[in-house]
Amino acid sequence: MMRTLFLNPPSYAGFDGGAGARYQAKREIRSYWYPTWLAQPAAIVPGSRLVDAPPAGLTAADVIPLARDYELIVLHTSSPTFAGDVVLAEAFKATNPSVLVGFVGPKVAVQPGESLRASAAIDFVAREEFDFTIAEVAEGRPLGAIDGISFTGPDGRVVHNTNRQPVPDMDLLPFVTPVYKRDLRAEDYYIGYLRHPYLSLYTGRGCRSRCTFCLWPQTVGGHLYRTRSVEHVLAEAELTAQLFPQVKELFFDDDTFTDDRPRAEAIARGLGRLGITWSCNAKANVPRETLQVLRDNGLRLLLVGYESGNQQILINIKKGLRVDRARRFARDCHDLGITVHGTFILGLPGETKETIEETIRYAREVNPHTIQVSVAAPYPGTQLYRQAIDQGWLPGDADGATLVSDDGTQLATLSYPHLRHTEILDSVDTFYKRFYFRAGKIAEMSAELIRQPDMAARRLREGGEFVRFLRRRPRTAVPR
Repeated sequence: MMRTLFLNPPSYAGFDGGAGARYQAKREIRSYWYPTWLAQPAAIVPGSRLVDAPPAGLTAADVIPLARDYELIVLHTSSPTFAGDVVLAEAFKATNPSVLVGFVGPKVAVQPGESLRASAAIDFVAREEFDFTIAEVAEGRPLGAIDGISFTGPDGRVVHNTNRQPVPDMDLLPFVTPVYKRDLRAEDYYIGYLRHPYLSLYTGRGCRSRCTFCLWPQTVGGHLYRTRSVEHVLAEAELTAQLFPQVKELFFDDDTFTDDRPRAEAIARGLGRLGITWSCNAKANVPRETLQVLRDNGLRLLLVGYESGNQQILINIKKGLRVDRARRFARDCHDLGITVHGTFILGLPGETKETIEETIRYAREVNPHTIQVSVAAPYPGTQLYRQAIDQGWLPGDADGATLVSDDGTQLATLSYPHLRHTEILDSVDTFYKRFYFRAGKIAEMSAELIRQPDMAARRLREGGEFVRFLRRRPRTAVPR
């Protein structure tokens, strides 16, 4: 095996863009997801090392010397960070001209040729699911013999090998927790609505939903929900408790863990027997009886993508969700004592000043414990991106490079004749203020601190970060 380094490279300070983030951007408060998509091939390649630079506070100066110690470096990249990642790859080549450099991630999966032409320092890019693709590269196989990669041939032309088929049996993938234990610090990873420290895993890949904006299912994971067996998941959950006794919560980061309800209930009962507190992503259509089974077996929180309070916008983005069904789901969660973190997106196709107001009222009505408000991000490879190009909603950003500002904060790049990008961005601040700065929500958050005094210092820090974020948010996007 080649000596292999898996790297989530340094980028903007506080930027969460690693191989686990759904939105590559600096969030309102310090947030870092585990680089699970890099940890998985690292678990396959013997003797490899995973370096997650942003949470560890590592700079380019810290990681460039590592090139001397490795024969293969695999960088996870994204549309917002690609230009900087190319510069880093060139620095690796200058340090060790013989090192093989490969890029992975949705950006290169959907734009392999353009990515390779960006720099001769990129030896190959891996498309689709890249776990076993990278393992075969690390074995030293010729690039031309490996499915799922693109590379530049001797004549200077880009060669696209046969697509790699999705992993058919998810139990073939080894556990990622030993890699986490070997190479990462759980204390470096923060998510505002999860207990700290937390740990995240995937129990499956792919998403049956067809949301036009969602990056991973349209670029790497696919729309077939392929799952690990219940026994496989529970075995890793038990191992997690042994390897990370300090972890207070296990988060399942499947796009929609609750899609397969009998399986979700079976996993929940196993976690209940293990005494593990856990949370997961969910669609706002889970029936009350399933919610009760999950809650009775350790479920604490659901991460729910409401997106919009306007039914037509949900239809436009193919969300597959009824607003009235989501209202009933929210009532059930409140009744059962399940905490909900709700996510909303402003600026989706069909958005107007009136629908923004409708969504703010809706969010206050369903009243998740905490919220995240994002602006619609047209990542290359998504249907939203193609739609934006076709309709002229993205005149200043044809390649998705300016989805974030110079400091990594998300920008509003979509602009409609009736709703400018600056209006969309300004509405995010309005949304947050009207949701949080009301008597009932302030009382709710204060009660949490009384019930959990150990949370006080963390919430004060996060509150300060949140206020500073709103003050320094950029008011404009790309030049028009």
